[in-house]
Amino acid sequence: MRYLTYSFIVFCSLLLTSTNLHAQDSLEYRRPVEYKVAKTVGDFPFLEYGTGQDRLGGAKLTFLDTGVVLNIIDSVGSRYKVRLSRLHHAFIPKNKVELTGGSLSGDDISLTKSWYVSGDEDYDYVRIALDKKLSYRTMQQINPNRIVLDIFGATSNTNWITQLRSVEEIKNVYHEQIEEDVFRVVVELNGKQHWGYHMYYEGNSLVMRVKRHPEQFKMKNLKIAIDAGHGGSATGAVGSTGAMEKEYTLLFAKELEALLDKKGIETVMTRTEDVDVSMTERLTQLLEEDPTILISLHLNSASRESAQGVSTYYRYIGFRPMTEHILDRMLDLGLNEFGNIGSFNFSLSGPTEYPNCLVEIAFISNKEDEQRIMDPKFHKQVAKQIYKGIRDWLKASKD
Repeated sequence: MRYLTYSFIVFCSLLLTSTNLHAQDSLEYRRPVEYKVAKTVGDFPFLEYGTGQDRLGGAKLTFLDTGVVLNIIDSVGSRYKVRLSRLHHAFIPKNKVELTGGSLSGDDISLTKSWYVSGDEDYDYVRIALDKKLSYRTMQQINPNRIVLDIFGATSNTNWITQLRSVEEIKNVYHEQIEEDVFRVVVELNGKQHWGYHMYYEGNSLVMRVKRHPEQFKMKNLKIAIDAGHGGSATGAVGSTGAMEKEYTLLFAKELEALLDKKGIETVMTRTEDVDVSMTERLTQLLEEDPTILISLHLNSASRESAQGVSTYYRYIGFRPMTEHILDRMLDLGLNEFGNIGSFNFSLSGPTEYPNCLVEIAFISNKEDEQRIMDPKFHKQVAKQIYKGIRDWLKASKD
């Protein structure tokens, strides 16, 4: 009996201790935490999912506008860890932010205001009024085509949305509070193709500028940007004969430019000579030029010499169709298929402003492919097939 009584007392004591610990954990969980405040700075600041690295850098969560307010919770090497919301965290390179010297409670939540949707002669706009410049991310969805925008640290106080009849590309706009501090905006689009959008702040209003489809689905209505990969000190891959990627991507780019010019199609070249052009310079130029589409040309390479063939790349699912059509046409040249690759973390695949396709024309590390790469006739053939692929995609976008 004494043994049972003693055991019962021990059990109750352990139970009480456990309950007190849980209570302490609960109090600790609810205790406000102070975070350092920072703002994004420089060109094309971006958030990363984690600290992983490969030759393309860390996996990017999203690009942000400058001046976006971030809560810094830790320092990890060359990055800061950022609290986006109670359940979401990300990382940002330290050179992309500036500490403001202040601090902010982790429980601080901004309220959204009522907002509106409108259009002008060129674009549709979604303007969302906020208390401050909060972090965000966007996602493309298909079938049906939609743009999904998540605003972190925001709680809805939106009681109406005004949508004017001046919009053309936007079909519907609505919102939902998917978490207590994550406000989601859904923008439904008309048409079969994502044409691009640009995110930025006007004061404390977050703006999504949605690009419209061409007035007529004809090649002459497009403005096509052509990017010749590498250049200058960035030689790229080198073949067994000493052929350099930077030289031949420029030759392919000029051949494509000549063909498009001949057909009366406006073009933009990111480089026309063997010079250094940084990714930031290319992205800045493309943002200013605002092309309808971007074609980036590269030559593939592998340590395995038997690897050969053509491949196309995209990051966002809404831009995939063009890459598929171009790959189909390139395969007509008798090249092996190396694949259609998505979620590609390449700098020029990152912009959401225009459909873009990176074409790895062939493997310069493969002797058979290298011989084709060096043949001027092949340059013309590639230009013609890329043109046909764009034309096929444009027709499919209309149907």
